[in-house]
Amino acid sequence: MEIRTLRYFLAVAREENMSRAAEQLHVTQPTLSKALKSLEDELGKKLFLRHSFSIALTEEGVLLRNRAEDLVSMADKIEQEFLTLDDITGGDIYFGLAESYQIRYLAREIKQFKKTYPHLRYDITSGDTEQVTEKLDKGLLDFAVICETPDERKYHHIPFPESDYFGAVMPADSELAKKDRITADDLAGLPLFCSEQSWENDIRPWARDLFSQLRLEGSFRLSYNGSMFAKEGLGVLLTLNNLVDTSPGSGMVFRPLYPRLEMKMYLIWNKYQRFTPIAERFLKQIRSSF
Repeated sequence: MEIRTLRYFLAVAREENMSRAAEQLHVTQPTLSKALKSLEDELGKKLFLRHSFSIALTEEGVLLRNRAEDLVSMADKIEQEFLTLDDITGGDIYFGLAESYQIRYLAREIKQFKKTYPHLRYDITSGDTEQVTEKLDKGLLDFAVICETPDERKYHHIPFPESDYFGAVMPADSELAKKDRITADDLAGLPLFCSEQSWENDIRPWARDLFSQLRLEGSFRLSYNGSMFAKEGLGVLLTLNNLVDTSPGSGMVFRPLYPRLEMKMYLIWNKYQRFTPIAERFLKQIRSSF
């Protein structure tokens, strides 16, 4: 199975049309059709359902697409790493980032780093801890930023300079907004929005015996999306500070949870990671700054 063939497959899966995919790949349609037929023969599975004017993936095709995306990304990363081994002014660094106001510290370090290495290129993937560590474990990322204590058996880590803290986001004219801080008693019985990760790992131990009285109305990986539902009065969003616009005029307010629920952020990397020269230099700067 060749990487080139997987690129062909991904292009057809994305375009859902053989002609458009062939045009994008700069190959003839017969060449593309032959390559995909060979791939199906090699795997012994039908990957596409061909309709009059479009192409759809079979269940096996969806499975291959998920695997192929990782394989092609890895191939691209390896190629870039070798191309930049001797480039002392730049190269590529791949990050996976959880949501946090503290990401500003990472952005500042990248800005400073680019003054010394102007040809630095960086790729940012956003997601929760599960999403970014999965990519880190597969070797698709150099570093990840997570908001839970790292598994020291697998990762080296550096803590960020500050801590975030949880609070409740709600319309400014709501009854709950009159309080200066929010307890588990205040939230009992109300429809709540939160990420699944935070709900289980943070809110459950914070609420203790009152957790059974808390009702998760819906879960969101991105706080901004959750805030739109909270703004419509559908529930209260539990999230970290500074992730949602609660400035005067926004119509929303943020009230800290009590007892205070803090969250440390960590820059992590695999224990047996072999870095490119540019990633190694960046880590050296981070160690010095953080």
